[in-house]
Amino acid sequence: METNRQHRNLSGDDGRHQPGESTRRYVPSSIVWPAVACVVALGVVSVGASQDGTAPQQSSPPALEETRLLLGKWIETQQIIAKERNDWQQGKEILVGRLELVRKEVASLEEKIKQAEASVSETNAKRNELNVESDQLKATGKQLAEAATAMEVEVRRLSKSLPEPIQTKLQPLQQRIPEDPATTRVSVAERFQNVLGILNELNKDNNEITVNYEVHTLADGKPSEVRAMYVGLAQAYYVSPGGEAGIGRPTPDGWTWQPSKEIARDVLMALEIIQGKHSPAFVPLPVTLQ
Repeated sequence: METNRQHRNLSGDDGRHQPGESTRRYVPSSIVWPAVACVVALGVVSVGASQDGTAPQQSSPPALEETRLLLGKWIETQQIIAKERNDWQQGKEILVGRLELVRKEVASLEEKIKQAEASVSETNAKRNELNVESDQLKATGKQLAEAATAMEVEVRRLSKSLPEPIQTKLQPLQQRIPEDPATTRVSVAERFQNVLGILNELNKDNNEITVNYEVHTLADGKPSEVRAMYVGLAQAYYVSPGGEAGIGRPTPDGWTWQPSKEIARDVLMALEIIQGKHSPAFVPLPVTLQ
């Protein structure tokens, strides 16, 4: 009975156990059949005829028990080998998967490196273009600064020959001109804007007739308040309450005034026309052009 039960377990039965039977492991058929063949061979040798032709003898119980122990060890060894082979196969699949993942990551990193190198090349090219453009802008800015400085110098020189009321009106703009263009913090654009503002006012005043109350030294050497009439920026006339008149002209150092009694009546008529006290008419006045 023990032999039959062992045979059923080794041949791969359904694994169900009856009460009172010992629990045994399931062994794959690839392991069982070589083991069964080994047991059969041992049984044949033990029960077969002897070499001298005598009747067969049963094997001793210790030899059968030893065979069972060896068979159990062999089966256990085969199970360990199968488990190790299975573990090795699973480990191999895991390593192959990881290796493939690493390869993909390496390929992705290489692609990113190529893109980064291309981006760096493009950035360097753009930077070179910007450097060239910056150099051009610096050169242009230097030229504009030099032009602004030259215009400021000319405006300063011109301001000395302006009529007194025009100088007073342009004084806030004149004060914005930097004393030292090389160290000023005022931008070139602001300097140009200031100069253009002054020139715009001068152009407007040059097309107008301006009347101003001033103090001048008369022919007798005494100062007196007079009414001065500026025709643009290049000619002026004055007349005093006593009827004394004069002509004014600009010079690089300021205005010069010369007495002229014969123009007093014409200057008074021109002033009355400007004030609306006299109808418009042609008034002859001396003009000197340079």
